[in-house]
Amino acid sequence: MESRRKRMKVCVTGGGSYIGSSMVNMLLEKGYTVHSTLRNLKDESKIRLLKGLPNAEERLVLFEADIYRPQEYETAIQGCEIVFHVATPYQHQVDSQFKNTTEAAIEGVRTIVRHSIKSGTVRRVIYTASVVAASPLKDDGAAGFKDFIDETCWTPLNLSLDLHKGYVNSKTEAERELLSCGSNENGRRLEVVSLACGLVGGDTLLSYTPLSVSMLLSQLQDNEATYQSLKFLEDLIGKIPVVHIHDVCEAHIFCAETPSINGRFLVASSFSSTADLANYYLQTHPQFHLKKYLEGPKRNIKWASTKLTDKGFVYKHDLKMILADCIKCAKRMGDL
Repeated sequence: MESRRKRMKVCVTGGGSYIGSSMVNMLLEKGYTVHSTLRNLKDESKIRLLKGLPNAEERLVLFEADIYRPQEYETAIQGCEIVFHVATPYQHQVDSQFKNTTEAAIEGVRTIVRHSIKSGTVRRVIYTASVVAASPLKDDGAAGFKDFIDETCWTPLNLSLDLHKGYVNSKTEAERELLSCGSNENGRRLEVVSLACGLVGGDTLLSYTPLSVSMLLSQLQDNEATYQSLKFLEDLIGKIPVVHIHDVCEAHIFCAETPSINGRFLVASSFSSTADLANYYLQTHPQFHLKKYLEGPKRNIKWASTKLTDKGFVYKHDLKMILADCIKCAKRMGDL
């Protein structure tokens, strides 16, 4: 496999993000040649971050490409075998050709698949999806939750959401679009894989604490804004699926190296509630004097996704390890 990796060229969109930068780092460590995109090649901080990674000088090429101008990805994709589509629109660009982030995300997927097929070299596109697209809510949500969550669950698009509606809809519709793709007019198959990741925790290569890490620490920080985002996820999913950044990257590479793989996979090693998180912090970090957030809904929803582990993937980080690395990250950044 090592010699195979040294001959393989892969593309990572959104290389300056939390997941994207960690993906680039791990791929370089494992011997891959990496094409990575950034929205702006004049962003010195992101250039410095990626170019400063071990082996970057020999095996990393950076390209400018914006999810709102998806045709720009073509050059980065050329010559690659695997495309990791990590980039996603978080805020709408008012001067864009698209009406909203959902339109931009869908067209981004379509264009990347089209460029991948056109390249003649890409055999698989792996999309970094989100568990926000996999809510086990019944129908329109009025009837409560199913008693399990797995790959058959899809978030209803007609939910009335007070927070993050654009993000939820864009991730849901873009993932559905990706899974509907995979062949061209000549019938050549392109394998497509969607990894719907839980809330990602752990350390970071970035110079700031990522939002997902801040959400996991919001109770310790007594940060009401990030706590409301954590609570939103719990109310959408029923509980909070959590996964370590290292396992997220390993899952992507596992799907790249598996001889043949298609379809949707949920990615999380733990399934907790906000109250469980708060009580864990109370017991393990009493110095923070946490007195709030200790009560919450007790929903009997089982994490029933085994598709990825059935393929042979092994998670290496449990919830305690994830939260410990989140705390280490926040302390290093001066946020705790």
